[in-house]
Formats: sequence, structure tokens, C-alpha cells
Amino acid sequence: MHDFKYKNKELYCEGLKIADIARKASTPFYLYSYNTLLGHFRKLEKAFSALKPLICYSMKANSNLAILRALVKAGSGLDIVSGGELYKALLVGCDPKKIVYASVGKTEEEIRQAIAKQILFFNVESLSELELINRLACDLGVNASVALRINPDVEPKTHSYITTGKLTNKFGIDLDSAYDIFKNRAEFVHLKFSGLHMHIGSQIIDGAPYILAIKKIIGFIKKLKKEAIDIQYLNIGGGLGIIYSNEKPQTAEEFAGKILPLLKSTGLKIILEPGRFIAGPSGILVTKILYIKKTPLKNFIIVDAGMNDLIRPSLYGAHHDILSLRKAESGKRKAEKFDVVGPICESGDFLAKDRQMPELNEGDYLALMSAGSYGFSMASNYNCRLKPAEIMVKGNKFYTVRKRDSYLDLVKKDVIPEFLR
Repeated sequence: MHDFKYKNKELYCEGLKIADIARKASTPFYLYSYNTLLGHFRKLEKAFSALKPLICYSMKANSNLAILRALVKAGSGLDIVSGGELYKALLVGCDPKKIVYASVGKTEEEIRQAIAKQILFFNVESLSELELINRLACDLGVNASVALRINPDVEPKTHSYITTGKLTNKFGIDLDSAYDIFKNRAEFVHLKFSGLHMHIGSQIIDGAPYILAIKKIIGFIKKLKKEAIDIQYLNIGGGLGIIYSNEKPQTAEEFAGKILPLLKSTGLKIILEPGRFIAGPSGILVTKILYIKKTPLKNFIIVDAGMNDLIRPSLYGAHHDILSLRKAESGKRKAEKFDVVGPICESGDFLAKDRQMPELNEGDYLALMSAGSYGFSMASNYNCRLKPAEIMVKGNKFYTVRKRDSYLDLVKKDVIPEFLR
């Protein structure tokens, strides 16, 4: 559920008419509902309350400081994948002992920074990374905590680009190699082996892949216990799917109901890393119709947002429902098929294809729904386009939580060398 609803044929975000925000803020912009954001965090918290897990919101989904601060204030930890995300996490006041660090390509400097800040642990993706963390911890004269990211070789039934738990993917360590590492853990004198981590993919709407992966991990934990190898944490990652179109994803309660017995049997402290589940339904992208163009073969709605603002449709063929900020009069005119496209000089610049759209006019506003995750976080300045503003609504007030780029932002880091002056 979310807080974007029609009232008297006008689309609202919580207590505000979105068209009023659009007229004041100008388009395109991302709009977030504070109530939806916190509501989805609380749903997971409640569903898994029997285990009192550490919920570490996955920053890669959306790392706006206001979103991070809201979640941290609500008790969330953070799942990070870069030095920049570590910087932001600390900036919003996240307790380092609630930070877990993934990524297959952590640099020396990033690892040093995280060790110095004494984060909860690294989710380690390879033997080489493990050796590097051990060496850097030695250099700093401290011990670092790690969890091995297990690749359970499970098919998560999602898009191939966001599948991460197959052995053909770049992520994690296979079970046999992980066992050898644990057996030889004494070689890593500056590391504490705190737990196991898994993350099998994103936008997963079925519980079966999780159950299979967790059962594999439980078998591995039993194998470790036979060797008197004890760990504290089991991090089951994130990846819970949301509704973009006609999906029927499992609710937090349904998901918890399927896996709670398995997790309880481990006796370990559980960590969850939701990102899309929390941020996705909490945000929309608001855009304005510039032109309506009809050709003998295709109809186009040309808007002021493009693939630089929301790349998911171009990158994944992803679907986002598109709503008019003013609900069309029923039966006034038959819906027609349109491609909804942006201003970028690429044929791949589209937000929707062959979409049945109601009667619309140039100057009308549209909302691309469920755009709170992997929306702004993947935005770019391609074609020297200005990154959009980000706005958050709480009740009947809205707040700009990131200003729109200016032209100065496009050039302030460029340097023309002397020989060209």
C-alpha cells in the first residue's frame, strides 16, 4: 500500500495535491511519501518481530539523505556498497555497529575507512578480498569483523540483470570454497568470522527461492557446527518484490510466515537488507507532457523526463504504471496506445511502450508510479540534462530534499587546460 491516492479526481500524496506541488517545483521531480516510507519499514519490523532482526536498509535503492535520516531515526541500520555510501551513512547518524558493507569490488581505501569506523562487518565476496581485509586490519593494528557472502546457486525467478545468487553471477563464494575458508580461518589472525550472508537477487515475488537458499545455508551452518565453528549472524539479504504492474508479490507477513521457522532454528541473530520494498512504493516521478505526436505507425507522448531521470524501462524493460495527475473523465474519449518517451537523443529513451492512455493534453502532468527505488539513484546528466529535484511530503507539507541541478553543476568540476586557453 502507498499514500498516492485520487481524491475528487486529483492525485494526492498524503494530504497534498501533487499538481499544486508540480506548479511550484517545476518538472520533472521525484516525490516521496514519508508515511509510505516509514510504513513499509514498520511492516517488516512487525512481521519479523519474533526474531528482533537488525534491518539494514539497502542504500543503493535510494540514498537521499532525508530518506536515510528518516529510516535511521526509526531504528534502521544501513547496508552499504561504497565509500560514498559509508560517508552518507555516517553523515545521517547511523551507528557504525548497524552498518554492513557488501560489494564485490571494495578498494583498499574504502576498506581502510570502514575498518577505522568499526562497522559491524564486511560481507566478503572472495578469498582475495578476505586476504586484503586481513592485511589492512593488521596495518591498522585492529581486528575486523567479516561475514562470508554465500552464493547458494539458487534461481530467484527475476530479471537476469538483478539475479545475484547463481554460480554464473559475479557475487559471493560457493559453499565448498566457503567451507575451506572457515577451516583455515586461523590464517586470518586479524579477522573475526561473525556470520554468513546471502542475497539472491532483487524484485523477487515468490518465497520459494528464499526457502531453498536458506535451507542450503542451514545445512552449511550444521556442517560448521560439527567442526566447532560458531558464528553469530545470518544475513539473508533483501530482494523482496513490489507491485509495478499486475505482480502479486508476497507481503512482509507472508514472507515472514514462510521463513521464520527456518530462521529460528539457526539460533542466530538475523539481519535483513530491504531496499526496493521500503523505497520503491514510497516514490513517484512527476513529469509534464511537452508534445503529443501522432504518426501513421505510432503515437507518442513526449514528456520532459527521460532515460537520464529514470533508466529502468530502457535498461531492464521495466514497467511503471503511469497515472495522470487529474483522473480522466470516463467515456469521454476512447483510450489510445502511445509510447511515452523523453527528450534524450536515443531511440532507447522511453518510459513506456504501447501503453493504453486516456485522453491527455499537452501541458498535463503524469506520474510514474513505484519509482522510489533505483530511480534517482541511477539518474545521470546525459545530454547535459539537469538531474531532477527530490521532494518529500509529510502530511500536508512538502520539503525539497534535493535541489534540482543548475547549469553550473554541469561544469563546476570541469577544467580547461592552459594549452586550450
